[in-house]
Amino acid sequence: MAQVELIMPKMGESIMEATILKWVKQEGDSIEEEETVVEIATDKVDSDVPSPVAGTLAKILYQEGDTVAVGEAIALINVESEADANEVPAIPAPQVLVQEVVAVGQDVGLAPINGSPVKTVRPSSGNGRFYSPLVLNIARQEGISAEVLDSIPGSGKNGRVTKKDILAFVRNGSQAITPPPAVVSTAPTLLTPKTSVAPPSPIAPPPTPKAKVDTSPPPPSAKKTYQTDISTEIVEMDRMRRLIADHMVNSVKVSPHVTSFVEVDVTEIVKWRNQVKDDFFKREQEKITFTPIFVEAVVNALKKFPYLNASVDGYNILVKRDYHVGIATATPNGNLIVPVVKDADHKNLVGLAKTINDLAGRARNNQLKPDEIQGGTFTISNIGSFGSIMGTPIINQPQVAILAVGAIRKKPAVMETEYGDVIAIRHLMIMSLSYDHRIVDGAMGSQFLSEIATRLEHFDTSRQL
Repeated sequence: MAQVELIMPKMGESIMEATILKWVKQEGDSIEEEETVVEIATDKVDSDVPSPVAGTLAKILYQEGDTVAVGEAIALINVESEADANEVPAIPAPQVLVQEVVAVGQDVGLAPINGSPVKTVRPSSGNGRFYSPLVLNIARQEGISAEVLDSIPGSGKNGRVTKKDILAFVRNGSQAITPPPAVVSTAPTLLTPKTSVAPPSPIAPPPTPKAKVDTSPPPPSAKKTYQTDISTEIVEMDRMRRLIADHMVNSVKVSPHVTSFVEVDVTEIVKWRNQVKDDFFKREQEKITFTPIFVEAVVNALKKFPYLNASVDGYNILVKRDYHVGIATATPNGNLIVPVVKDADHKNLVGLAKTINDLAGRARNNQLKPDEIQGGTFTISNIGSFGSIMGTPIINQPQVAILAVGAIRKKPAVMETEYGDVIAIRHLMIMSLSYDHRIVDGAMGSQFLSEIATRLEHFDTSRQL
């Protein structure tokens, strides 16, 4: 009998690790080929991992809640013969690139503590020890230096430090630790026995925590709550909310945000949609919303202002020739996900409507594939669907702009006619554009926003679907 390793798959080009949510199969269970063995989650999407062979689940190497690097074996499967095992293609372990980690908002550098320089923590340290981006991010937030991180005992495979290990270290008083000041020299420098104050040993245990530090283990629940007093309850963020928080903070750090606003008269679009929506639904079994119209106008405007369909790499501007438009979608649990309409410039309104409805529906049911939420070049957020009339959205890195469309409301407006100015009831909407001021100046941002508004106000109401 031979054994086959079940490998943590790579769910996307920037995904370096995944968290095990649930083992569908347990040790000793029979498994069919392509049958789901475990459910995993990344910072992008949740997914199932099928078995590459038929056999029996011999050993589970990681438990639920563990975060595992892609390419690592997470379970062993017994198969009947060596021939069956040899039929499984080998999956090479991917290289760990710091640049890819930074691209998804996981800053691996550590900030100085008390003015002392702190060694930057890499995914693998000088002693060959690997650290996942999640562990590195916690270390950065808690001010744990590379030397101290190397001293934390790990309970993972091959002594790897897991999320549980570093959180337990933090609870036991790691915040009281002040790392030794760095010695800057061009030659090796040794501390003599006469040195009055010696730095703490990298392998020394953490000092006794200060008063009021809770050293008791947390309750075994997915979302921990802490009652501080009668009027305050502290609820720990879930995994997705933490990732969103890190991504938003990173975006503000990376891009100097500027936001411009414009009010758009969409009365003719509202009338046209009301005329065609029933026939469209009968024919296509799909709803026609305003979003496909917005996407079409945005793509046409991007072709005129290509710097809004770009990203920044140092002092280089990467202008994208593809138009992949992300649609920010709220999930039932209150989190946010951005499915991407690929090649939006190649689709007409019918194609856009079907694609957007499909992506939005599967996003709310957690059924998106990893590649369906990657590669966006521009993002639209429809905050009007929740009643907001305007907003200042945060750029979805590494893009350089995001458009927010507010609620469509009936308002009195001044209209120019051949008989003079009149006041009429119109359907008005406020659009806001946040853009990266490193490459998009106020003039270009405002002109791009006005271009979208003009295209919407001159929408062809005679067009057929």
